[in-house]
Amino acid sequence: MCIRDRFCFLSFLSWRAAVCIVVPLAMVSYLGNAVMVYMDIGLKVSTLPVLALGVGVGVDYGIYLYARMQAYLGEGNNLYDAYYEALKQSGTAIIFTATTMSIGVITWAFSALKFQADMGILLAYMFFVNMVGAIVLIPALARFFIGDNRVIRSTITAH
Repeated sequence: MCIRDRFCFLSFLSWRAAVCIVVPLAMVSYLGNAVMVYMDIGLKVSTLPVLALGVGVGVDYGIYLYARMQAYLGEGNNLYDAYYEALKQSGTAIIFTATTMSIGVITWAFSALKFQADMGILLAYMFFVNMVGAIVLIPALARFFIGDNRVIRSTITAH
């Protein structure tokens, strides 16, 4: 269990929440490694911070969405309604942020410097696919691990 997983567990005090957040992130990280192989980019000291940035932004997307879902589930909503409300509230910000950041770094692909062009493509991929992973996979995993009608009691709001 890495540090990221422990922080997710400690943030929500639930192994289910940690799994719902970390699994999409791990899948995107493995896909990011596949993109690096496809583009013939090695994992070096210079490329590692770029991957770390992509993972860091991706975990934020997951935490934002899951935290809102947990709050709505704590109010007694079912999973579908909690996801819908969370998507209305933080989902639009996640989509806007991921799209804006992806568009910003994909312009690096036109650079004459091969490293900068490759990192622009890789970061744009990581930002965008992390967003898709958070929005699509987190509710699916929550449905599997939490169930449709189960209510989560937030440890912060519990008396």
